[in-house]
Amino acid sequence: MMREAKLSRKTRETSISLSLYLDGAGTAKVSVDDQFLQHMLETLSRYASFDLTMDATGDNPHHLVEDVAIALGTAFRQALGETPVERIASAMVPMDDALVTAAVDIVDRPYCDADCPDPLYSHFLRSFSMSSGITLHVIVHRGLDDHHVVEASFKALGTALKRAVVPRESVLSTKDAVRFRRG
Repeated sequence: MMREAKLSRKTRETSISLSLYLDGAGTAKVSVDDQFLQHMLETLSRYASFDLTMDATGDNPHHLVEDVAIALGTAFRQALGETPVERIASAMVPMDDALVTAAVDIVDRPYCDADCPDPLYSHFLRSFSMSSGITLHVIVHRGLDDHHVVEASFKALGTALKRAVVPRESVLSTKDAVRFRRG
């Protein structure tokens, strides 16, 4: 079974097209109007080992970051399908002065609590979590340089997602299968 999704999202503020393949090699072909956002998407793709192709434009950084996160989260949810996965994973990542932990639970109970020095990227993490239906915690243990903290957050998220999407024989739950709400 191919765990992949393709989608387009077009609003008055943004235009996004993407394809996401969960069982990839971490190859990113990303073109977005914001270079730091592009760098973070390439980082997430690499550390998650997801193949990501994306073209995105927007009228301002806030709308672009928010809509990219929504589109990516929606594609992630679609690509997962119904195959049971490990579901819960975490990763602690150091990057120079920064030390960040990300923990995820791939369950249809979206929640996000993300320490992030940049409100725009806190919003990205929250929007991704809500649209993908996952629980996400990002904890910043230390960090002086905001760029390093945000980048370590994306590396940690990618690593945690890579571990969480590993297929397994049966559903890991005391409540049986958790189904994503469609629509």
